Amino acid sequence: MQYRINPKNGDRISALGFGCMRFPKDDALTADLVRRAIEGGVNYVDTAYIYPHNEERLGAILAGTGLRDRVHIATKIPPYLVRRAGDFDRLFATQLQRLQTDYIDYQLIHMLTTPESWQRMLDRGVADWVAAKKASGEIRNFGFSFHGGGENFLHILEAFDWDFAMVQINYLDECDQAGVVGLERAAALGIPVIVMEPLRGGRLAAGLSPAATKHWQEARDDDGRAHSPAAWALRWVWNRPEVLTVLSGMNAADQLDENLRLADQFGAADAADTLSADELALYARAREALQGDDAIECTNCGYCQPCPRGVNIPLCFSLYNGRALTASSSKMQYMLRTYGANAGRCNACGRCEPKCPQGLAIRTGLRRVRGAFEGPLYRPANWVAHKVLHT
Repeated sequence: MQYRINPKNGDRISALGFGCMRFPKDDALTADLVRRAIEGGVNYVDTAYIYPHNEERLGAILAGTGLRDRVHIATKIPPYLVRRAGDFDRLFATQLQRLQTDYIDYQLIHMLTTPESWQRMLDRGVADWVAAKKASGEIRNFGFSFHGGGENFLHILEAFDWDFAMVQINYLDECDQAGVVGLERAAALGIPVIVMEPLRGGRLAAGLSPAATKHWQEARDDDGRAHSPAAWALRWVWNRPEVLTVLSGMNAADQLDENLRLADQFGAADAADTLSADELALYARAREALQGDDAIECTNCGYCQPCPRGVNIPLCFSLYNGRALTASSSKMQYMLRTYGANAGRCNACGRCEPKCPQGLAIRTGLRRVRGAFEGPLYRPANWVAHKVLHT
């Protein structure tokens, strides 16, 4: 296993982390995978309060095998369950009980999307709570996971003295969510970054379009070697020097074995920034190959904004493409991220279309987005979700 050093605290973190969200249903198989991962050098495991029975299962595995002291546990508190200051203690106590531990190595606020979502946590006393937990040794590092737009990430990043951040990034999402810009800003602030979804939920490994599959089958690195689509995708993330560790939700022995091998091959800190111009061009062509007939060829330039009706056109198209190309955008994700700015708000005024450098039929595209995500129950479900998450 290769390791990278956390610049904030000197922790030696494995280049490959175990993302626990996709644990197999079989407890024995899950325990075996976690044990084998740790024996293979993995020392960072990531779970969350809201992953069903996930903290309990991880806690039982680590306690049952005596491996707790060999790993850094990361888990997350969901902000929508924090209604008052005392909820932090209540949720955290549950996490410690489930995980059968008396401290958390890397504690996160789960799924921040906007500066306002972080401000709500500040208003509920999170800063004092974290300071107290750090003083007692119950929390050793404090960070956040992010699922919003790039500008929002930068605002949140600079709004607190974070120990680390967790973002989704892969070669398809280099300009989406936090993106490469966010990675570079975090590094400039000395904040290490944990990467989730390097394979887009496995779809950059096994769910590629026929054109993208053919592309990677024919691709060769500078030494003339072929690699699997998963290897290419993981190597792209490890090539970023800002990345501390890459999480993978490994739910089968062959996935674990391949990822351990790839981490050893590509995960070293001195392996970052080693992809050549020719190799980087392979990723650009792969992104092009992922553009299918169902995709909307939006480059997220934002020239169409602002919409007089408040529609976030680039975000709507980005989420639609995630669904059309790799099925990675869910209706729930669309609902949460486009609240008040969804495609259904479009009244087809057409003011956006003359501004588009790509000459897109934006109104037609928004109708496609609405058809994909906004069924008959969309409006009432959206209202309920907003009340739950923002009360």
